Amino acid sequence: MRLGVIDVGSNTVHLLVVDAHLGAQPLPTSSHKRELRLSEHVTDTGEIDDAGREQLADFVAECLVVAEDQGVEDLMGFVTSAIREAPNGDDVLSEVKERTGVVLDVLSGEDEARLTFLAARRWLGWSAGTLLVADIGGGSLEIAQGMDEDPDVAISLPLGAGRVTREHLLGDPPGVEAVRAARTHVRATIARQLRPLTKAGAADRVVGTSKTMRSLARITGAAPSSEGMYAVRFLERAALDEILPTISGMTAAQRSSLPGVSSSRAHQLLAGGLVASATMDLLGLDRIEICPWAMREGIILRRLDGMH
Repeated sequence: MRLGVIDVGSNTVHLLVVDAHLGAQPLPTSSHKRELRLSEHVTDTGEIDDAGREQLADFVAECLVVAEDQGVEDLMGFVTSAIREAPNGDDVLSEVKERTGVVLDVLSGEDEARLTFLAARRWLGWSAGTLLVADIGGGSLEIAQGMDEDPDVAISLPLGAGRVTREHLLGDPPGVEAVRAARTHVRATIARQLRPLTKAGAADRVVGTSKTMRSLARITGAAPSSEGMYAVRFLERAALDEILPTISGMTAAQRSSLPGVSSSRAHQLLAGGLVASATMDLLGLDRIEICPWAMREGIILRRLDGMH
């Protein structure tokens, strides 16, 4: 059967359609997405503004048509931090439901971490042993660790690349003091939450997911997307730390000329790099393997498990 997932993130709204069968790998058949940047449609009071609400409802309606055209039998929709944290989030979801009939469920940060962990575990298999997974989204950073399909530790921190950029890295490029202050904030926020991970012990294998992680790996020498999803890719901390000072002095336009960096995400690259570097350093990690599956795939896998 064909399953569809509408993933409403802080940066992008993405419909992924897959062919799913019992005992088989879910195979992507189509992908339809738009960078709405909901995190930039937040008012001073934290609410999603009228333009953001309207654009979201319009695009969900568009996704519904695409899903119908693709023969989707089961369509799921989820929202993450941008709407989860908005005081008018329930109103936004009600408007989407009223206009489209699509129910968007709210995922907690811990839900995001657990679903992303499940996807990475299924991708890598049991031979990966104890697994540590880090995901940098637009609004939050998720870290999870465990030896089963459900992690023993799952935490979510307000350190998404879009959020850190919006709150701490104004300017194009931001000033030296702003970058230093952002770095300090990121590291202090992660350090406050390290105890559960420290108690969990060392992981046998460490992976990272998300567009931000893939872009950072690409600019530090990982294989391009043209080599396919099965190419092994790593993000090396030494290479990342070496390039971060250069990135911090570049404008968004200059960053978009780097390999694997889109113009729409270029302004967030520095923040993503600061978060990735801090995560690796504070957890004592020299490199992270890039996993092509993330939360959307975790949602699909969880749904299949429930159906079977």
